[in-house]
Amino acid sequence: MNPFIFGITGTSGSGKTTLITALLPWFRAQGLAVNVIKHSHHPLELEPPGKDSARFRAAGATEVMVASPYRYAIVRELAGEAEPTLAEQVARLRPADLTLVEGFRREDIPRIEVYRPAHGRAPYYPCDPSIVAVATDARLDTLLPCLPLDDTAQVGRFILAMRGRNHLDPLDPGAFPQAMDMAAA
Repeated sequence: MNPFIFGITGTSGSGKTTLITALLPWFRAQGLAVNVIKHSHHPLELEPPGKDSARFRAAGATEVMVASPYRYAIVRELAGEAEPTLAEQVARLRPADLTLVEGFRREDIPRIEVYRPAHGRAPYYPCDPSIVAVATDARLDTLLPCLPLDDTAQVGRFILAMRGRNHLDPLDPGAFPQAMDMAAA
C-alpha cells in the first residue's frame, strides 16, 4: 500500500503545529502509526556548533548520524544538491499508516488549512485547490467543510475519511454535521 500523505497548512502562527501535536495521540489511540514531516525555509541547526557531530559536518562529512539507545538522527549536508522532494523525504521514513506534512505547499497532496480570521492574515483556501477542508475557530463563507479547530477527534476522523479508512465521505455535508454548522453564516 502506498503511504497516505496529508498536509496541514496555514499562515505562520495559525496553530498548525498545535493541531498536529493534538492529532498525534488521537491517531495513536486509533492504533495508527503516524510520521510527520515539517518543512522549513530556514537553515536547520540540530546541535550546538561545538558538538562532535557539528564538527564532523564542518570538517566535510556528507551525512552524520547521531545514535543512542533511545533515538537517532541523520543530518545530511546538501552542499549545493537540489532539495529532496516530498516523495524522496517520505521514502526515507519508516512505513506508517499516515504521514502528516507541515509545509511543502507546492506538492500536490490533500490539505486542511488551519485558519483563524482574528490573526488578520488572508487564508489560502480560496486560491489553493489542494485544500479540502478548513479547521477554524470562526464561521466562514465557503463550500469546503469547516471543522472546529478545537475538536481533534472530528479533524482526525476527517483525515481518516480522506484516507478511505472508514465509510464517511469527507465531502458529504451529512458526514460531518457539526463542521457544516460552523460553515453556516
